[in-house]
Amino acid sequence: MSSLSKGGRRPAADAGSPPSPRPSGLRERKKARTRTAIQREALRLFRERGYSVTTVEQIAEAAEVAPSTVFRYFTTKEDLIRLDDDYSLLTRAFHAQPAELSPTRALRFALREMFSGQSSDELAERMEREMLILSVPELWAANLSNITSTIPRLASLMAEHTDRSPDDPEVRSLTGAVCGVILMVWLDWAKDPSMDGPAVLDQALAHLEAGLPVSPASSSPAPSP
Repeated sequence: MSSLSKGGRRPAADAGSPPSPRPSGLRERKKARTRTAIQREALRLFRERGYSVTTVEQIAEAAEVAPSTVFRYFTTKEDLIRLDDDYSLLTRAFHAQPAELSPTRALRFALREMFSGQSSDELAERMEREMLILSVPELWAANLSNITSTIPRLASLMAEHTDRSPDDPEVRSLTGAVCGVILMVWLDWAKDPSMDGPAVLDQALAHLEAGLPVSPASSSPAPSP
């Protein structure tokens, strides 16, 4: 028997019945999968054909969505390759470190925790985006504000950990040194994707924490654990 009434309308729900739950979680997961698929196909096409000659229409076709859907998730073509903002993840990991640690060591351990939460595929995909950013001027420009905003954010973390002001000269010097180490490893990792970037970064920050000693090669001390 049809569930429709004689008038062609579905009977009203029992007033005492609880409302059906909204599948917001399902929608969000579907949106996340669509966004990931679009970005994954964009990276593949950029790698195979080159960034400048790849069109949004080609990306949409590869991801099996409409071009308008691509623009719904990514306002511009450059946004397809924009780095994610990991600051909130880093901040939570940093705040979880013991107060007695030096700020550099607290940052090392926070970065370890952040990297350990990513799969090898996620790290490889991020590295691919970063290599494109370094090689395509438009992408470097699109990500510059995200990159430079890291400096005052790190300064705030260092200042908070040491009960100082972000404008304190020592905090500024330490922040500059940390950013220099991170940038150097980032550039090296982009040139050599096979490099274990997180491990090299950890060693480089350990060297910074030790005071940047430079000894003859035959007697160079091992970085602190």
